[in-house]
Amino acid sequence: MAKTILQGRFSHKARSAATLVLLSARVLARRATGRPLVPEWNWLFEVGNLFWRAQFNHAFALADIAEARAYFDSLVPVLDQGPAVDVRPSLPGEPHGDWFIPHTRKGAATVLYFHGGGYTFYADVTRRFIAMLAGALGLPVFAPDYRLTPEHPHPAQIEDALAAYRFLLDQGTDPARLVVAGDSAGGHLMLMTLAALPGLGLPQPAIGIGLSPWTDIGRRGASQFGNDRYDLVQGYMTLQFAAWLKGTGGFTDAELSPITQDLRGLAPLYLQAGGKEILVDMIRDFARTAQAQGARVRLDVWEHMTHEFQAHGQELAESRDALDRIADAIRWATGPGGGHFPATRQTEVDSLGAVPVWAS
Repeated sequence: MAKTILQGRFSHKARSAATLVLLSARVLARRATGRPLVPEWNWLFEVGNLFWRAQFNHAFALADIAEARAYFDSLVPVLDQGPAVDVRPSLPGEPHGDWFIPHTRKGAATVLYFHGGGYTFYADVTRRFIAMLAGALGLPVFAPDYRLTPEHPHPAQIEDALAAYRFLLDQGTDPARLVVAGDSAGGHLMLMTLAALPGLGLPQPAIGIGLSPWTDIGRRGASQFGNDRYDLVQGYMTLQFAAWLKGTGGFTDAELSPITQDLRGLAPLYLQAGGKEILVDMIRDFARTAQAQGARVRLDVWEHMTHEFQAHGQELAESRDALDRIADAIRWATGPGGGHFPATRQTEVDSLGAVPVWAS
């Protein structure tokens, strides 16, 4: 762990630090006796999963959502310093959010990125992940600070997402060089945004990228609760996030789930998941559903990984591989000249085909 940041209220910092120390000791003791939770994990990855699970559980137990967010931000392990990136808040008149601008640019694409956090949290660790991703890709990233639940239920999030999309188009961003991406609930928002574009007469982006995307806000698949013992996010949390998203608007699970949308004619989709995360079954179901509708979709699953394992950056081989695959997908989609983006042993669903989007 390269660096640990403590911030905020003393009681929060003390509890978070104690949680991290105790979990680290337990993991090391268990592994010393040959009992790792998953043999393929290193000790740091195991500690990370258990720590963030404990942080989420305690945050959910707090009655006040503002305190829950503050507690979750009280300890931030920084695993990957990453390349240099400048963070610039949006200007007056622009959608509220931040630009993450890498010092070294590696392509002509622009990324619109929707953060995860169940639509309820926009954590400090998530902002650091977006900065790391911008540096790793060498591309400017605009991350809207969309309205959060439970204070602002649906349709606040999709309204803010579409406003950000329109803003980038109005600023002259070529849709053929525009990437829309997101993790977890942000992956949900990416998919719902792309599904909404045809009805608004707006063009599709070059590609949609979802990292552990939430594809059904109801109950779907054995992994949603069966992988609780491995994952940092727990099954019961998805149901609470869904209730907060629906609010009192009378919306059904089907209305607000990407898997039940019309997916025909969408931009190519590249999805990543961990085989031990709670969402993996619904992500697989979504990829197969999209493929059956004729959508161009590829799903890669890393067998032993958990929710948002990409956040480990360069410190974990699987994370490095996933980040490289994201970069390959963007090069493939945005051209000209395309890029090399073949299926690999992680690929479970694939209907992208061999022809880059720009040439199709």
